[in-house]
Amino acid sequence: MRLIQSKENPQYKQLVRISQGKKAEGQLFVWLEGIHLSQAWLDAGYEVVLAAFDAERLTQQHELQQLAQRLDERICMSLTPSLMRALSSVEQGQGIGLVVQAPPTIATQAITQSCVYLDRIQDPGNVGTLLRTMAAAGINRAFLSPGCAWAWSQKVLRSAQGAHFAMQVHEQIERAQFIQLAQIPIYATALEHAEPLYRLDLAQPIAWVFGNEGQGVHTELLEQAQQRVFIPQVEQVESLNVAAAAAVCLFEQRRQLHWVRV
Repeated sequence: MRLIQSKENPQYKQLVRISQGKKAEGQLFVWLEGIHLSQAWLDAGYEVVLAAFDAERLTQQHELQQLAQRLDERICMSLTPSLMRALSSVEQGQGIGLVVQAPPTIATQAITQSCVYLDRIQDPGNVGTLLRTMAAAGINRAFLSPGCAWAWSQKVLRSAQGAHFAMQVHEQIERAQFIQLAQIPIYATALEHAEPLYRLDLAQPIAWVFGNEGQGVHTELLEQAQQRVFIPQVEQVESLNVAAAAAVCLFEQRRQLHWVRV
């Protein structure tokens, strides 16, 4: 495994650009940081372009050694601790980062199973939490509209904790395209002209729509929705955070699908 000790090393400069979410050599790579994300990526069977290890930690930590053994040595490099820290987006890094390319997903298949459409969700933490919630609820397709935070940014990846690798994530999906693909009922969260969540029959495939943190679901989607949904709550609180609202809806659907007995 090559040891890099200088910040002037050309390959290290490339790593810096990639870790900052910038294009390197004309391509937009993804920086996966940490043991859990690295393991999840490899477990999913995806390819790795480059792997960077903290040289000091690699000699001490069994988990890092195991990950190194799963990788082709030709794509691996070890960095001095100071160089590795400079790549990290968190205060306490874990001594490993992978350079990968996001799996291509083309949204042309008709939607016949439950899914989620995120309408202009701008906060990366919300997008990551939403993806993690979807994966936990058994949703395996996520559609992100233009205006959503980039699904492969560092903040989204940290919040999602590997959910990306358990589902298909379709980005830049226009509202009209989503409506056209949906062959199941569209349920959109709304505060007006909506039915309480707990009165609805959710034991069926549903295309859920959750909207922008401030503006909610776009009018075009509300007009096309077969059902508008609201979550009953105390009057003193105006509304739930979008990620919390999605969790309530998706797990109520899961409850009805798997635990309600007639």
